[in-house]
This record gives sequence, structure tokens and C-alpha cells, in this order.
Amino acid sequence: MSKKYTVAVVQAAPILFDLEKTLAKTAHLVTEAASKGAQLVLFPEAFISVYPRGLSFGTVVGSRSTEGRETWLKYWDSSIEVPSKATEQLGEMAKKAKVFLVLGVNEKDTVSGTMYCTMLYFSPEGQLMGKHRKLKPTAAERIVWGEGDGSTLSIFNTPLGKMGGLICWENYMPLARMALYQKGVQLYLAPTADSRENWQHTLKHIALEGRCFVLGCNQFVTKSMYPKDLPGIADLDQQPEIMSSGGSVIIAPTGEVLAGPLWDEEGILTAEIDMDEIIKSKLDFDSVGHYARNDVFSLTVKDQPDLKDV
Repeated sequence: MSKKYTVAVVQAAPILFDLEKTLAKTAHLVTEAASKGAQLVLFPEAFISVYPRGLSFGTVVGSRSTEGRETWLKYWDSSIEVPSKATEQLGEMAKKAKVFLVLGVNEKDTVSGTMYCTMLYFSPEGQLMGKHRKLKPTAAERIVWGEGDGSTLSIFNTPLGKMGGLICWENYMPLARMALYQKGVQLYLAPTADSRENWQHTLKHIALEGRCFVLGCNQFVTKSMYPKDLPGIADLDQQPEIMSSGGSVIIAPTGEVLAGPLWDEEGILTAEIDMDEIIKSKLDFDSVGHYARNDVFSLTVKDQPDLKDV
């Protein structure tokens, strides 16, 4: 395992509702992050190719609209299957840049017709190591995203350390966090769509609780980035121009901020991390070690996969 190396979080927006242009932008940003020395690069939730902030898809309790179904079709068409040509392209980006690449996508299941909010993990050899599907979409997200299950609560044992993560408000689920801690997560990846100041406290708490490095990554999105001809664009009339201000950040196992948070602009944050800091931080606390009280508590996760060596 490398003890010291550089990681990066990419705070940017996709080309909303345009898969091909988003893939091209992703390739550029991966190359830029690698040029800064990053060996691990994290992108935000639903980066490919839209977090549908502000849109109703024509839904109210008891009815749906024709225009909303057209919006859904645009959303579906800009999402990806896993695996697919698009995931092959992403793998090639990781291989060319020689980085571990983790990013949020809208994953469409073309058999069931269900969409999932998913994290994809790629190795520096360009292999799709695996994925995690969001366990519980929040509020109106449940209109467009299905629910994942324990089979994608994965941790990957890589030369950089054990990496895994949860998406946005999944991180408020104590047992989901503990499922990752039990597998020894060291690089905790938290792509999100939450740009509230309080989210920073959540990420610091996770770093302290899990004694792990936490990479938080969000988009910077403005209303003007939405296609003007998007069905349902009128939903945004009452939205502010800055719809997501970002807040991407990198945090050490003792809660110190190593980079960020970054607000109100696109950018790439980098930080050098030292894996020895994880061991040092566990002198006085280890949530699955001497502090766990396994004689009192236990957690069983249905269908969680074993630690995967990469």
C-alpha cells in the first residue's frame, strides 16, 4: 500500500441532459486531475449526466403530465447502462490517466425500466471494479430512482487502501455507515447533491466516527446550464440562478479539513493524504475495534459482498 499520495475531488457540472458532451467533459477533467498528481479522482452524484434538481417530471399526488413524461424521456436518454459503451469509455479515461476513477451516474436498467443513482468504480487498468446503488432516494428523488440493496455495499481493497462510499443522504443512515466500517473502509467517498453548510458537519463526523479519509464531492450548477428547450423547464422559474453552490471537501481521519470546502465555482481540489494518519487516529477510538462492544451489539447486512481485492 502507498502510504502517501494525492487524491482529487472534481466540483463541476455535466453538460445537462447530453450524454456524449458530458463524457467528453469528464475525460478533460480526469486528465486535468491526473496532471495535478492525483491517483484517485472522485466526481459528484449523478454527474452523468444530470442531477434533476428543481424538476417535478409533471408529478403531483394522483396524477402525471404528458410534458413530465417527455422530461423523463430526456433524462433516460442521457443516462447509461452498466456495462455499456459509455462505461468502456470511462474505463479508458481511467487507464489513460492511470487513476482510480469513481463517479456518480444515472444507471438505467433497460429490462425493468428502472433508474438507479449509482457510483461506479474504475481501476487504473481501466476495469470496472464494481458499483454501488443508492439504498434510499430522498423525498422527490423517489419518483425517478429505484432503491439499491446490500449486494452493492462494496469495499475495494486497492493499492491505495480500502475504498468505498455512500451517496448523499445515505450517509445519514447509521447502519449503512457501519456496514462500511465493518469492512475496514479507509477512503470513504461521499458524492452528494447537498450544498448546505450543515453537510460539512456530517462529513467531519463521518471522518471522526470511521477514522477514515472522507472525500466529499458536489456539483456547481446554475439555472442557465439547463437546456432552454427542456420539457418542464418552467419548473425552474422560481429557482435561484445558483442552484448548487458546491461545498466539495477532503477531510482527515481526525476531522481536519485538508482541502476546501469549495463554493460558487467549478474546480478541482487535491490533497496529499498519509495512510499512517488512520493508524494514529485509532489510538483512542475505533468504531469496529476496541470501541465497538461486540458483546453488546452486532450488525448483519443482507447480501453484502466480501471485501474485493483489486
